[in-house]
Formats: sequence, C-alpha cells, structure tokens
Amino acid sequence: MEITITHASGQVPVTVFHVNGEIDVKTYEQLEQRARQEYKKGMHNLLLDLSRVTFLSSAGLRAIHSIFQLLRTDAPEESDEAMSRGLRDGSFKSPHLVLLNPQPAVLRSLSYAGFDMYLDIQHNLHKAVESFGLVPSVEKR
Repeated sequence: MEITITHASGQVPVTVFHVNGEIDVKTYEQLEQRARQEYKKGMHNLLLDLSRVTFLSSAGLRAIHSIFQLLRTDAPEESDEAMSRGLRDGSFKSPHLVLLNPQPAVLRSLSYAGFDMYLDIQHNLHKAVESFGLVPSVEKR
C-alpha cells in the first residue's frame, strides 16, 4: 500500500490521503500510523481517497474507524449522545473524516459494516472538498 499526502486549502485545512493498493492485515497499521503522525502535526480534517484501493479487509475497516475516533473532538455535536441520536435519525456524519470515491467492492464493504451511516462518502474530489466547507485547491506535499 502506498499513501500520498496532499492538502486542500480553504476555510479550514484538509489533509488528503491518496491510498493506492490494499488495506488489509498487512497494511492497516501503516494507514493508522500515518494518520497519527499527521494528527500530531495538526491535522483535524481528513479526506481519505479510496479510488485506488482494490481491497478493504476487516482490519482496514478497523483502521478507518480508528481514524474516525482519532479525529473526534469534545464538541457537543460530536458527543457520544449526539452521535447516537444522529445515527438513529440519520443526521450524523463525521465533520472531520470524508471518504472519496471507493471502488464498488470497497463501497460494499463500507456499507455492509455500516460506515456509510456516519461517514460521508463522496464520488467527486471537488464535492468532497466542498463538504468540508472549502473552495478546493489541492497541492502536493
């Protein structure tokens, strides 16, 4: 698995992980580690580009959930209670983690696991960046 990192500039900074390959038991720790490294550097919003991910195992699903938990804040709208209520009524989506253009098999895995209930899944880079309230301007790092 290979991860290329870019940044989108706008009202809030967004880090974009372009993932290439499989996210499985052999690679999931690499994804988690990169997320923790970027978080320590100040990342608060992550767009996870899955367009070149060919396989997502249960270990990969755990890694994505771990990243979701890493990016949660103390904001009242992200509390456990608010999230539970929002999951029940369909109104909660993570404000800090968005998934971009997963391949059909990966999208099925995400849906079967219920990740689409709390993670926004976009199919267009421009719209994904806009979902963070940004005017997209992506630069390689």
